Amino acid sequence: MNKVPISRYTEIYRYLVNLLSGDDRMKNLLLGNHFSLTEEERNLRKEIERSKTAIDAARNHFEQVVDPTLIDCYIYELNAAQLRYQFLLRRFKSREV
Repeated sequence: MNKVPISRYTEIYRYLVNLLSGDDRMKNLLLGNHFSLTEEERNLRKEIERSKTAIDAARNHFEQVVDPTLIDCYIYELNAAQLRYQFLLRRFKSREV
């Protein structure tokens, strides 16, 4: 099984942060300024927050374990959480158009 270096996760995280840097509506969504959001957008915001929490949890678990099987487990968990986060961001952005 191929192992992904930790630097790759850092690169993906930086990409996601930069992705949001120029989007005021997305910044408002992620910062909690949701006064003008529809109910569906508020639900998406909650899901995005849950995904961010899942990414942080998987990253913390990954950094704590030493067993190779658990390392692989948390790599997959981190990848899944990041993909879900990206999906939800794309879904929210598509609602703007």
